[in-house]
Amino acid sequence: MDVGSNNAVIFSLCVLVSLATAGNTLAGPREQAKRIHDRLTGVPASNAMLDAMENAITAGGGATQAALYAIDGAPAVAATGDFYTVTLKNWATPWTNVAQDVFAPLNDYSATVIGIVRDETDYREILSGNIIYRGGIAGIPPYSASDNRHYEALEASGRNLGDPAVLVRDSQSAVTGLPDPAVAGVMTTRAAARAFFVDGTNRAMFRFTMLNHLCLDLEQLKDSSRPTDRIRQDISRSPGGDSQLFLNQCVACHSGMDPLAQAFAYYDFPYPEEELFPGLDLDARRDLGQLSYTAGVVDAKYLINDATFPTGYITVNNHWTNYWRLGDNSARIGWRSPAGNSGATDMALNPAYAEGDGAASLGRELANSDAFSYCQVKKVFRAVCLREPVPSQADSAAVEDLVTTFNAGYNLKQVFAEVAGYCASHL
Repeated sequence: MDVGSNNAVIFSLCVLVSLATAGNTLAGPREQAKRIHDRLTGVPASNAMLDAMENAITAGGGATQAALYAIDGAPAVAATGDFYTVTLKNWATPWTNVAQDVFAPLNDYSATVIGIVRDETDYREILSGNIIYRGGIAGIPPYSASDNRHYEALEASGRNLGDPAVLVRDSQSAVTGLPDPAVAGVMTTRAAARAFFVDGTNRAMFRFTMLNHLCLDLEQLKDSSRPTDRIRQDISRSPGGDSQLFLNQCVACHSGMDPLAQAFAYYDFPYPEEELFPGLDLDARRDLGQLSYTAGVVDAKYLINDATFPTGYITVNNHWTNYWRLGDNSARIGWRSPAGNSGATDMALNPAYAEGDGAASLGRELANSDAFSYCQVKKVFRAVCLREPVPSQADSAAVEDLVTTFNAGYNLKQVFAEVAGYCASHL
């Protein structure tokens, strides 16, 4: 290709970039309305909906009001329901399984996320509230603690999960039979228990809660400066005969994780042994299991492999302590004062740390953090804008404003609406 051809190609690319930029900057209110509706629902809007959304944008309600129309409907114009049935369902589903599979069926975890967003409930309740959402329509199997047929049938019905008569709020203790002290939002739903309380040592529940709701994995939370007194007996102090490996690697995670994961000491997810169902594979047998809670009795999984390091910590109850309030994770997570926010935690025993009993108080501790707020905003941003926020002045300022909005009332639906309005003009 000669120089002239190169110049022509460069000119053509510049024209395309200019047109794209102009399209973003000069998009009229109807084009913005289309973008908002597409991003929030994944389906085209009717002309009547576009008229209502365009009018909201031009008449003072702004892009946020237009987005709320796309979600819940405008005056005399019904919403499609796809925001709840598709967008939110797909948004929450990866958190409900270890493989982070977006195509997993609707379940009590994802349905509860959808309901909490729909009803504009304080989103911090996701990790502590006595809340569950179930189907309210006839002709589907009842809720069961030992299978997911209720939610699979609800999803297969194709009904609008944004309809309060279709997806009904209830108390988890009433629906699942768990006693009130055992309930901790989505952490104690059947789907979460099936994924994270099954087998193992219950550290998975802590790890995936941090990953899914604070956007932080254990690798990012390593801090080898924390006390080691609560690391359990099953962790070798000289793995492979090398004590330095324990001090430099194992301590960094377990010193903070083990005293926090103690909140789950009374939970398990037992399922039938192979002898009872010969020929049934492991996954199928796990599907027959159900959440177990033994108040005051530490589950045996907390005491396994006690000979690995006999003088290690022996779990005696579900009392957790947050050693990560000091050290590197103090700033990384941005803990807030329990007295002002989480309520059920206690710093009287040791002013340096927050402490509490059980999963719900731990959920309040985690949800009352800066990391929790930023995580929700960034997850919504990715889902609606279809990209990560870039460290530009516009995106950075938008994220900060959205976090402020979220912290004002913990209304995640409002965050979805504001993100959609922002992304309509900042593709």
